[in-house]
Amino acid sequence: MAENSETGSAAEPNQMSMLDHLIELRRRLMWSAAAFFVCFFISYYFAEPVFNFLVEPLVDLWEGQEPRRLIFTAMHEKFFTDLKIAFFVGAFISFPVVAGQMWMFIAPGLYRNEKSAFLPFLVATPVLFFIGGAFVYYFVLPVAWEFFASFEQTAEGGKLAIELEPKVDQYLSLVMRLIFAFGLSFELPVILTLLARVGIVSVAGLRKNRRYAVVIAFIAAAILTPPDPISQLGLAIPIIVLYEVSILCSVLVEKQRRKREEKAEAEAED
Repeated sequence: MAENSETGSAAEPNQMSMLDHLIELRRRLMWSAAAFFVCFFISYYFAEPVFNFLVEPLVDLWEGQEPRRLIFTAMHEKFFTDLKIAFFVGAFISFPVVAGQMWMFIAPGLYRNEKSAFLPFLVATPVLFFIGGAFVYYFVLPVAWEFFASFEQTAEGGKLAIELEPKVDQYLSLVMRLIFAFGLSFELPVILTLLARVGIVSVAGLRKNRRYAVVIAFIAAAILTPPDPISQLGLAIPIIVLYEVSILCSVLVEKQRRKREEKAEAEAED
């Protein structure tokens, strides 16, 4: 049995050949692909109610007005929109299975302390992504849609009416772009904490580069969101807050690492 001299934790006793690793990886990938396709087909069946759910912020904005509508101008547009919904929803639902398969592939090569350190990050990833998507849906979209709809114009004083009639594929693309931008941004604590755990970044370095992080947050918000101040501030401010949360998490990680090093040194002296 292999023994980690630094931690005293046992690794997996069986040694696998390269061919065995490739066969195991192939098996895990097949299970992951099967889980995705099952979730994809199930999600396609529910594509219409999911799209109606995504449109709800716009419906609330138009409540009490004369009947409003979304349009599609290509014969295949709505069909491909449903496929996109099925892909996104299927990928999100199947992520726990895919992550579990990847975990079962790499876990045998990890020591016990490495497993206990990595597993919380694996669990936190989809949770933080979901929180980011929920933040967009319940807080950013209503304000952003109200801002964009304010450019409508009524037919008064000899002016032509300008009415908002979004296309279904463009509406979905914009919503999913915002959801992914915020979802990925909310992964910042996981990424920086992992980097701090392996020693790539430090608490001192994160604090020193705080001003640059603020600038990068606004640049990322300008690139990832529509060109309106509401969406950009809605993304930049959470990134800055999450950066501060990442610093606090990195402080805890460094304390734990120092304790492990002191414990290892004490055991080595004994």
